[in-house]
Amino acid sequence: MSRGGGKGPSLKDKLDGNELDLSLCDLNEVPVRELAALPKATVLDLSCNNLISLPSDFCSLMHLVKLDLSKNRLQQLPLDFGRLVNLQHLDLLNNRLVTLPVSFAQLKNLKWLDLKDNPLDPVLAKVAGDCLDEKQCKQAAVKVLQHMKAIQSEQDRQRQRKLQAEREMEKKREAEQRAKEAQERELRKREKAEEKERRRREYDAQKAAKQEMEKKTKKENVQTRKPASSSRPPQPPRHKHSWSRSVLRVLLLALLCVVCALAACKLTELQRQPLCISVNALYEDVLAALQNHKTLQNMLQQNSQQ
Repeated sequence: MSRGGGKGPSLKDKLDGNELDLSLCDLNEVPVRELAALPKATVLDLSCNNLISLPSDFCSLMHLVKLDLSKNRLQQLPLDFGRLVNLQHLDLLNNRLVTLPVSFAQLKNLKWLDLKDNPLDPVLAKVAGDCLDEKQCKQAAVKVLQHMKAIQSEQDRQRQRKLQAEREMEKKREAEQRAKEAQERELRKREKAEEKERRRREYDAQKAAKQEMEKKTKKENVQTRKPASSSRPPQPPRHKHSWSRSVLRVLLLALLCVVCALAACKLTELQRQPLCISVNALYEDVLAALQNHKTLQNMLQQNSQQ
C-alpha cells in the first residue's frame, strides 16, 4: 500500500469484519493486488486520498458491495467499471468527474449513488439531481442507471447502424466487384468469340483461295491437254501404218531377192552351181505343188457343181 510514496502496514491489519478503511491514507494509487487477496472486504473506503484515476484491474474487485471514493481527484472511471456488478452503494462526492463510462449501465444492483460536487455534464447533472438524503441518493442511482442504459442502447444502435452500413457497403463493394468481374468475363468471352470468328474467316478465305487455285490449275491443265489429244490420236495408226509398210518393203525386197536369185540361177551360167541347183529344184517343187493345188481346187469345184 502506498502512502505518500512509502510502505505502510498490511491491509489485513485494517480489515474490520467485511469493512476495510483506507481513508485519509494519502494514497496516490490503489493497491489492487492486495485488495484482491481480501475477498471478504466487501466494504471499501478510499475517501480523502490523492487518487487521480483508478487502474483498469480495479474492476476485477467484483466482490465489492459498498465503495467510497469521495473527496479524491478522480477525473474519470475505468471504461469497464460496470464489471463491479455486485456494487450497491457508490460515493463519488467531490471529485473531478465530467462523465461516466457507458459500462456504468451494467451496475444492475446499484441502489445508492452520490455525484455531488463534480463538474458533471449538464445533462448528467440534471439526471443525477441532489443527494441530500437517503431517498434522493437512491433516486439518483435509479435515474443515472436508466440514463446510462439509454446511452448504452443508443450507442448499441449506432454501433449496429454502423455495422449495418459497413455490411451494406461491403455488400455493395462485393456486388460491384462481381459486376466488374462479370463484365471482364463477358469482355474476354466477346474478344475470344471475335478472335475465333476472325480465324474462321481467315480459314474460309484460305480454303476458298485454295479451291479457286485448284480450279484454275485444273482448267489450265484441261486447256493444255486438248490440242495434244486432238493431234495425238492419229499418230498411233500412222506408226502402225509405217510399221506395216516397213514389213511390206522387207517382204518385197526379199521377194525381189528371191526372184533375182531365181533368175540368175535360171538364165545365167550360175545354174550349174550347187546353190542354184538347190534353188532350181526348190522352184520346181513349188510349181508342182501349186499345180497340184490348182488341180485339187478344180476337182473340188466340179464335185460341188455335180
